[in-house]
Parts: sequence; C-alpha cells; structure tokens
Amino acid sequence: MQYIRYFSQISRHDLEKVGGKNASLGEMFNQLAAAGIKVPDGFATTAEAYQTFLDRNNLREPLENIFANLDLEQFSNLGEVGQQARNLLLNSPFSAELGEEIQKGYDLLMEKYGNEISLAVRSSATAEDLPNVSFAGQQETFLNVRGHDNLLRACQACFASLFTDRAIKYRVDNGFEHMKVALSIGVQIMVRADLASSGVIFTLDPETGFDKVVVISGTWGLGENVVQGSVIADEFIVFKPTLETAKQPVISRRLGSKAKTMIYTENNANALKNPREAVLNLDTPLEKRKQFILRDNEVLQLARWAVIIENHYGRPMDIEWAKDGNTGEFFIVQARPETVQSQRKNRAEFVHYTLKEKGKVLCSGVGLSNRIVSGTARILNSPSYSEKLQPGEVLVTHRTDPDWDPILKKAAAIITDQGGRTSHAAIVAREVGAVAVVGTGNATSTIQDGQIVTVSTAEGEAGFVYEGALKWIETKTDLGQIPKTKTRVMLILGDPAQAFKYSFLPSDGVGLLRMEFIITSAVQIHPMALKNFDKLQDLEVKKKIEELTYNYPDKEDYLVQKLAEATAMIAAAFYPKDVIVRMSDFKTNEYANLIGGKQFEPDEENPMIGFRGASRYYHPQYQGGFELECRAMKMVREAMGLTNVKLMIPFCRTVKEGIKVTELMAGFGLKRGENDLEIYVMVEIPSNALLAEEFAQHFDGFSIGSNDLTQLTLGADRDSCLLSDIFSPFDPAVQQMIVMTLQKAKKTGTKTGLCGQAPSDYPDYAAFLVENGIGSVSFNPDALFTGIKNIYEAEKKLEQQRSNNSLDKSEESHDFPG
Repeated sequence: MQYIRYFSQISRHDLEKVGGKNASLGEMFNQLAAAGIKVPDGFATTAEAYQTFLDRNNLREPLENIFANLDLEQFSNLGEVGQQARNLLLNSPFSAELGEEIQKGYDLLMEKYGNEISLAVRSSATAEDLPNVSFAGQQETFLNVRGHDNLLRACQACFASLFTDRAIKYRVDNGFEHMKVALSIGVQIMVRADLASSGVIFTLDPETGFDKVVVISGTWGLGENVVQGSVIADEFIVFKPTLETAKQPVISRRLGSKAKTMIYTENNANALKNPREAVLNLDTPLEKRKQFILRDNEVLQLARWAVIIENHYGRPMDIEWAKDGNTGEFFIVQARPETVQSQRKNRAEFVHYTLKEKGKVLCSGVGLSNRIVSGTARILNSPSYSEKLQPGEVLVTHRTDPDWDPILKKAAAIITDQGGRTSHAAIVAREVGAVAVVGTGNATSTIQDGQIVTVSTAEGEAGFVYEGALKWIETKTDLGQIPKTKTRVMLILGDPAQAFKYSFLPSDGVGLLRMEFIITSAVQIHPMALKNFDKLQDLEVKKKIEELTYNYPDKEDYLVQKLAEATAMIAAAFYPKDVIVRMSDFKTNEYANLIGGKQFEPDEENPMIGFRGASRYYHPQYQGGFELECRAMKMVREAMGLTNVKLMIPFCRTVKEGIKVTELMAGFGLKRGENDLEIYVMVEIPSNALLAEEFAQHFDGFSIGSNDLTQLTLGADRDSCLLSDIFSPFDPAVQQMIVMTLQKAKKTGTKTGLCGQAPSDYPDYAAFLVENGIGSVSFNPDALFTGIKNIYEAEKKLEQQRSNNSLDKSEESHDFPG
C-alpha cells in the first residue's frame, strides 16, 4: 500500500505522514491496548496521497493564485477565496490507485468486523493537534458512511475541507503556510454513541489549569452537542492523587440539562453534501434529562484511561470518548494535547478583578476567564454577518461552532444562549483570550443590539452581563515577589467554584471553610427537612425538595453527597495542605430561610447569642441534622481520601459542651485521632479564653474568631452602627483575651490561628499577633497579599528587636576599659 496506513502501522512519530489526529489514534491503538484502552480500528490516507492528488490534478499553482488574492487585513473576501479553493478540489478526480487502496482498506475492515459496519471519515491535517495549537474542528467530519462510492465521496470532501473558511483563517492567525500543510483522511469504524453517550475529557481543569483533576463531560447521543454547545452537559470531576487509593475519588457531579440527543440518520447522499445532514438532533425525554449519563464505575474507568493517556504522552490532554449503545463498551475516539492552560507561560502573575459597582443583571450563565470587560453588544445570528462585529465589541449569539472561528478573535467577550464549560464557545474563548458567559438561556432576547454592557466572570462560577459600562478595579500581583512568612498564612473560603483558581495563591491551606455557605448554595434545603421529609407540613416545600433531590431516593443522601462534594472540591484544590472545615454556624433566622427551615426553627429575639454552634449539635431539635453533616465529612475524609480536612466546632460555650460534641462526633464515625483526624474549636467566647487549658484537653487547635470575641467581651453588637466606636479589635480587654489564649495554647502545645480582616487592615494588629506567637492567620483572598506583607514586616521588626536585645545583653556582660 502506497497511499494508506492501517492504525496498526501508525505511531505518534508519523505526524508528518498522517496528521496529528491519525498519528495519535494509531499510537493509542498500538501502545495502549495492553492497558485496556479501546480505540476503534481504521486506516489513514497519507500526506503523500494528498500531495500526489494535488500534483496529478495540477492544483498547486491555481491554489497559490487564489490565496494570493486573500485580504489579509480585513478578510473581507475569505468566503469567496475558500469556496474557490474547495471547488478546485471537489472537481478534481482521485487517481485509480488511491481509490483502489481506500476501497481495499474498507474491505479489510469488513472482513475483520462484519459487513454491517459504518464508518466515520475524519480530516487530519499535518498542522493539527500540536502541543501549542489544536486546529480542532477546522476541517469536516462525515459520519455513518457506508458503501465504497460514498466512502470515496466523503474522502474527497475531506480533502476539500482543508480549505474551509475557518481553517484558512486559523492557519493565517497561527503562521502556517497553506501549501505546506497536507491532509490525511482517517477512516474509522463508528461507535454507536448515538444509542448511548459520548463527550470530552480534560486531564486538567480547562478553566484554571489546575492539574490534579480529570474533568469528564458528556451527553446522551453524539458528543457534537457538547462541542457545539447545543446542550448543557453532565460533568464529573475526579481527583487524580486518590484515584487508585480512595473508595470514591469522584469529587464533583453536575447534572446537565441535556435537552437534545443527536443520533445518526441513514441519509448518506445528502450527508456527503452537508455533514450536518448525517445526524438528527432530537428532544431528550424528560426522564433521561434527569439521569446522569454515567455511573460512578464508568466515570472512574474513563478517568483511569485519561491518566494513562496523559502519562503516555507526558502532557495534559484533551480527549474524546464514546460509549457504544449496542455493546456497552467505551472507546477513545481522539486524543490531542491541551493547548490553552498547558501553554500559559506566566503563572507567577495573579490578576484579580473587582467590580466597584453593580448594575441591572441582563442575563447570567457559566463564566469563563475570571475577568471583567465592557463594550458594545453585537447580536449575530450567523457568522455570515461577521462584518457587523467590530474589534472590541461583545458578541452575543445563540451558540457558536467552528464556522465562527474566523471572527471570534475580534470579540472582547462572547455570550451565548447555549453551551457549557466544554462547548466550542468556551474552548475558543480560552484560546483567543476572550471573556465568555455561556449557557445563559436568554442572552439574545435580554440584550439589545448596540447596547453597552459589562461582562463579569470574576465573581465565582457564574458569569453576569450587566447593563451599562460599570467601573472595576484590576489588581496585578507578581507572586514571585510575595515574601515567605514564618507565621502560616491561610485562606478563608466558602465557594467551591473558586477553589482551583485560588489554589495557585501562596497560602498554607484553608484556615476557615464555612460549611453554611455550602449548605446555602449547594444544598439549599434545611437538614432537618431532609431528615424528616415525610413529616413536612408544607406541600409546596415538599414539591421543591422532590425536584432538587430527584436522583436521591433517600433524601438524607442528597445533603451528604452535595455537602461532601462541595467540601471535597476545596480540599482537593489545596491537598495535602490543611483545610479546616467549620461545622455549620447558622443562626436560627438564617436556618429558617433554607427550604423547609421554618418548620424546624424557633423564633429568637437575639439569634446571635441564641441556639447556634455546639449547642445545636447535641440538641434533639437538630442532632439529626448534625449527623448528616458528620456523615458528609466522613465521606470526604474516608471514601474520598481527603484526610487533609480538619473539623472545627463553632460557638462552644463550655468545656462540658465540647466533650458532648466530640463524643457525639465519635459516635458518627469522626473520632479525634483516628485516621489523623484533628478537631479544633473556635475561640469566640470569653469562656474559651479563660478555660483554654481545659478546652485544649479535648481539641487539637484554637481558631480565634475576633469579631464574636470582641462582641462578647465588650457586650457590643457587632452589627450595630450605634456602637461602632466601642466595637474595636484593639480594645485592651479583647487583646488580653487573645494573649491569654495564645499563652495557654503554648503551654499545652495546642495549635492556634485567627481568621479576620484586622491583620490585613491594620499593620499594628498583625504585629500584635506576631509578637504574641500566633500560629496562623487566615484571610479572604482579596486581603491575602496585604496580610502577608503586614505579617512579614511584623516578623522582620520583631527579629530586629530580638537581635538588638541580644546585642545589648552581650555588651552588658563585658567589662569595657575606660
């Protein structure tokens, strides 16, 4: 065979012969089968076949003439140039030798796998799937091809697709010469994913570059819906470090809407003229929308395969997977280097964006890039209207596909009605450096063409589009210039969606993870309403809970799973550094606002010093809810293997209460000391400071809550503007409580820390803590750098004082003549 190579004859070193896609398929087919990874069999035409095709039809000079006329400034004639080039190839015949070899390859596949097989015919350019540029989706793919004649027509259409408008523009943008790029055709047995599911895998988080996870997304039917952004896919995140050791290394599951299911059609003739006619996009039945596409064991199988592929190639990978609906088998149908996050050169700079004002929210969706921009919104229904989009404007559209690629570089932001984190719009936005808000559902109807908008993706996982040009602050910090302190510097976090991003900050872990934030955002339901679902009196509340807990026949499991996964996301981000989780510390009025909460919460005149913290945990009115919290933390530490999670008890009024709670936790499977479990207590009541030595017998660490400690020491409501002059962290009585705690902790060998703004707001307060031997200080992310600076300066000053004192004593011990 001169013009084709079977996958069994191809390796990753054959990129120049068969293109990046086919070289990778051959490599995996041959090298990874022993590891259990399945790749559908097939063959590839060679680059030589393409070059010979050009030469025999004398196409080089006409193609060069066509491209010589391309407007390289505005690309105003891109469509015309692309069509001329494609027509040249489509109207040029294959040689008899090439046609015969392709047909023989097809015959051999039928001999091995049966005459009923159908084929996927894919384009694989020699400038494709490189470590620094992907060229993903630039050429055409033809699905469900059967018969010799149809196969030859699909192959010729593949050759012509080297000159799609988007591929021409992409090559120009990335400095590739059109005539130096060849095209190989991959002919591969089709996986019947239309009868099951398919999707994509990244071996790092595609948004932040956090590389300790595998991110799997997918939908029912063909994965094209995921890439095109036609659906919101299911998403699973697996933690690599515990993949082989933990019982449950899946740390996050998100149910997507999966509104459409793409299946194959039998209309081969029309499909060869228009690849989109090879498929039908049907409405997904409601029952299947509410189901996850993968079971846990299937998620883990794909994650293990992804790690094997990543290790084999020695770099982060972007992988496509498919499940065959006839056999139930999984296949890898493509693997290419990840080309955005893995190519980032400057991770030493941390840029933080903060809105100075808020406006009317026009729409929201999945936010990408952690930035803020503003500009004129331009609503386009098709890439054919590309001339309407001016550089720096905000593109608003239903969804994007590769046909949009030539114009996306002009957009300051991309907003779509459809799509998710792995949709085409999201992937291209990352690649071209644009802000994106995808999957809004209604952007094209709530935003007006020509309207000035501000697009913010710097507020967590969600992205928002605001009316008008809002003001914001952009802060750049060189992480290489941040000094290292002796005092441990930790973060205060509560949003799992921000964890991977903040893992790159110079911290020693998380000193305070507020569980109540997770319950409010991820769970939304009062724990006791789940514990006593059958006894709920409000039918509307029951209906809401039924909707949220659809996939959880046991309502208690819903809270346990959701709370565990949200906690695990943060614990995984900072693993193996400590992540200290404070058990829930809602006040009764806050608990009552949760779904179903009013039935279980008393009315209190002063919830701030009422039924909160430790007192709730063992009380019959909430003990069942605390049990669910403990089950979730046990799952994180034991099933998920994240033993860096430490637990902390808030508002523990007496030593006796502390004993009750820790004994109760032991009964729920969280025994202090077992599996390296440490349990801390908040120091926020004067009794905690006065009896610190006694508390130290039952807890491993103290975390000083300066706001509550100030409030209860001075008897001043922390929220009262009338008492703001009295409420001061510098008050001598408050500082005496802190000094007392630190001295007694030193005596008992108990760990210490403080959470709050004061050490970043006031250098003198940081100095006070350092001078008295605080073990760690935790800051909100936006205050971290200032806090580190204040602590570093305080440590340097203290070191200088000690050095001077030592020198003075040395001089006093000598007799000087004179």
